[in-house]
Amino acid sequence: RKRPDIQIVGEDLHPLAQVKDFAPYAAKIKASGADTVITGNWGSDLALLIKAGKDAGLPVNYYTYYAATTGVPTAMGASGAEHVKYVGYYNPNNPTFKGGDIVEGFKKKYNDDFYVMAAYSGIAFLAKAMKDTGSTDPVKVAKAMEGAKVESMNGTVEMRNTDHQAQQPLVVATWTKVNGKDIKFDQENTGYGWKTNAQLDQFVAAQPTSCQMKRPN
Repeated sequence: RKRPDIQIVGEDLHPLAQVKDFAPYAAKIKASGADTVITGNWGSDLALLIKAGKDAGLPVNYYTYYAATTGVPTAMGASGAEHVKYVGYYNPNNPTFKGGDIVEGFKKKYNDDFYVMAAYSGIAFLAKAMKDTGSTDPVKVAKAMEGAKVESMNGTVEMRNTDHQAQQPLVVATWTKVNGKDIKFDQENTGYGWKTNAQLDQFVAAQPTSCQMKRPN
């Protein structure tokens, strides 16, 4: 769905992890007059797309899903500042974030960034289900997870009973220089991190599903 005042001026696909020079794509975007790029790219594809845009003087915002994944922050660096955005469920700089001690402890012990919050949420669901059932039986545990709610780093996460998909708040955040205040945590020692621009509550972020999940008898 899109607002009536939004116009889609182009769509494009490219081979996965094969393009070495995104200059032609940047030129095409520039010629279209687009002010925003929505991309599902990740890894080198995303980093090279952003670099090509910067080299071409492309004045657009990038809305991404994977700009916070390993390797992209380093490759992106300052070139993504203030115009690369991330849509996802995790941002340690979010005002309501609950897990700064884990992020700091992980960094101190492993000299790496903790960003896979799904692991934390998954263990929380597993522990709750085993405690509630007093069992480690897979079927009992899985059934107990249906409709369960746990407190994770981004707030309340619910396991939707129809398809076992985590329903949780989402953030829209911009790649920004760390300032030690509202932007405290950087990624990959770049000096840049994510500043939350908007947060969607769980019930707003939820999308309908047509899943007909089969369960054990």
